[in-house]
Amino acid sequence: MSKNYRKYAVLAVLAIFGLSACGDNKGPVEPTAVSAVSKTEAPKLDTKFVTIATGGASGPYNIIATSMAEIYRQTYQVNSKTQTTGASVENLNLIDQGKVEMAFVMSDALNDAVNGTGNFNKKIDKVSQIVALYPNVVQAVTSKGTGIKTIEDIKGKRVAVGALNSGAEVATRNLLNGFGITYDDIHPDFLGYAESADALRSGKVDVAFLISGLPNASLLELKQGFDLQLIEIPSDKVIDISKTIPYFSTTSIPINTYDNDEPVVTASIRNALVVRSDLSENDVYLLTKTFFDNLAVLENAHQAVKGIDVENADKNFVAPMHPGALKYYQSRSK
Repeated sequence: MSKNYRKYAVLAVLAIFGLSACGDNKGPVEPTAVSAVSKTEAPKLDTKFVTIATGGASGPYNIIATSMAEIYRQTYQVNSKTQTTGASVENLNLIDQGKVEMAFVMSDALNDAVNGTGNFNKKIDKVSQIVALYPNVVQAVTSKGTGIKTIEDIKGKRVAVGALNSGAEVATRNLLNGFGITYDDIHPDFLGYAESADALRSGKVDVAFLISGLPNASLLELKQGFDLQLIEIPSDKVIDISKTIPYFSTTSIPINTYDNDEPVVTASIRNALVVRSDLSENDVYLLTKTFFDNLAVLENAHQAVKGIDVENADKNFVAPMHPGALKYYQSRSK
């Protein structure tokens, strides 16, 4: 066999292997083309980050937002995560500082923020609302052994009022003021959900106010082996308080939420989902749409999501509505 013949034979074999490689499903040609089509079809966010400020790790804010972040990551291939915080007041300050893109807050704290009152010494104008969320329910809790039956009975007692400057703490303070009770009349302890439940169990506090969606995970855990008792907040008193603090409304904690034999009348205050005002209209439209498109998934994460009134989720906003959210609600009504 001549040298030239051997040379051409080797080249022919290499050519055959080369063609086989190009036809392999794992080769670079076909995946690259598919990937390019996918990227063209997939919606895009202008921002590369979607950090969601929440609250305590065991609270509904953080549980729901954890699922939201996963959905945003998978849908838009962005860096989306939650940031546990002291809740509403801290979340609004983080929005104002541009450190997060989205946040869960309570309406009373949001009202203070946009008006520069309460815990805010200046107006926050970098926040926009996109959804009126489920109500946060006031869960005033003690043990049966304390003998505490009413809100008036907590005077002189050790009371967990919520994490300092959280929306829950602001709401607790306002609610107690409506009963003529100030922090001077009690021994306040500024604790989050899990810490409040632990303090009740260990006897470090007599009463705790947990203001969240139902049920609160920390209370579900507490009721195991603890003689938990819910304190009623009369509806007539809540209605009276709402004349000066309009975000309070009357509600009840359903039977068996915490092994309670009957509904317990209490107060509630609605939550809000907010974003930075400087996010693009396109981004906020997509984030809002994706939120509503995945409500069933979020309900599986925490049943408080069932309390969102979808038909009226764009009503009674405390902060200005972001143009992207407006675009979504307008498209939904067509």
